[in-house]
Amino acid sequence: MDMWDFINIIRAEYPVEYALIHPMLCDEDGERFLAEFLKKDRKYLVAGCAPIMQRKLFKDSFVNAGLDINKDLIPIDARNMTTQEALALVKKTLEETAK
Repeated sequence: MDMWDFINIIRAEYPVEYALIHPMLCDEDGERFLAEFLKKDRKYLVAGCAPIMQRKLFKDSFVNAGLDINKDLIPIDARNMTTQEALALVKKTLEETAK
């Protein structure tokens, strides 16, 4: 996957407020980043590692921000996908969550 193409297409063409790249989001550094970034009354779609791993890794950050990880995190597994596959998955997920 070309991460730069992926994030630029998301930012330009998808109905999202923010689109960010963090090279190690599914690591301790990512948890520190989330602790600074998370705000109430928003949903967070994360295209990264496996959803179960995202919930484990980000749980404390979401709780500390006053968020419910089961309601406010929309985790999708974008590992080993092409740019087009990941874009299609994000688009489908956004459409499903908008309903």
